[in-house]
Amino acid sequence: MLEFLNIFWESTLGVFVFYKQNLFFESPWSQNYLWGLVLISLLVWGLEIIFPWRKSQAIFRKDFFTDLFHMGFNFVLFSIFISGFYAVFSEAFNSIGIALNRLAIINIDKAPEWLGLLIFFILVDFFGWITHIFLHKVPLFWKFHKVHHSVHEMGFAAHFRFHWMEHILYKPLKTFAVILIGGFEPDQAYLIHFAAILIGHLNHANIKLNYGPLKFIFNNPIMHLHHHAKVLPQDHSHGVNFGISLSLWDYLFGTVYIPNDNSDLIIGYAGDEEMPQGFVSQQLFGFKRKQ
Repeated sequence: MLEFLNIFWESTLGVFVFYKQNLFFESPWSQNYLWGLVLISLLVWGLEIIFPWRKSQAIFRKDFFTDLFHMGFNFVLFSIFISGFYAVFSEAFNSIGIALNRLAIINIDKAPEWLGLLIFFILVDFFGWITHIFLHKVPLFWKFHKVHHSVHEMGFAAHFRFHWMEHILYKPLKTFAVILIGGFEPDQAYLIHFAAILIGHLNHANIKLNYGPLKFIFNNPIMHLHHHAKVLPQDHSHGVNFGISLSLWDYLFGTVYIPNDNSDLIIGYAGDEEMPQGFVSQQLFGFKRKQ
């Protein structure tokens, strides 16, 4: 037990130091995820201000600052906390003789770097798509995912409005994806990380984009707005357009639904008046029994 506590502490402290180095520009630019998030956020917010899709929407839209709190908490604070648990999880497997790198089915170390990155991106996104479907179709998971769907005006910061339980629900399948390629992320994985943040921010932004023919590969704001629609088609009552960065999976597996490009689509979920206001109340949502 003491060994696992040490692993938990060392991993948590290591991630804390990593973000501290990010904050004070002591990390290489490629590993500075904290300021990378800030710069990407400012870029996309600037595009929203200059090229707004919903022109009547305020620059500081409804719940803008609440979503910024969600962003800081989910991207930094909770990621520091949860890192220790996954370090313990990995060591627990090793202690019973199951080395995670032995479960790999693809050895990207022998592939060209660009191909390894592409495989990593596709696998992680595919398992993210599967997890996203679970969040909508499993009632227990949906209770927590409601926080993300309580957004009533879309903007870049809504990307990180989600309940802390989603870290726990997403991480296992993402970890499994990494296991399949040897248990380690590629050296240049930071490129995928920044690309995922940019695509996610754009998906939620007040910008009209569909990328032309590339819309069949990449998720986009028009497609994702329909994912947040309050009224869903009868044959897809649990949701549509589940793609994270890639739209490819929705087109392949028949979960795509883009009937129009109406910017004034009403978003939310049936019964979303139950969602409390404020960051803390939303992060605690889902645990209290209904009266």
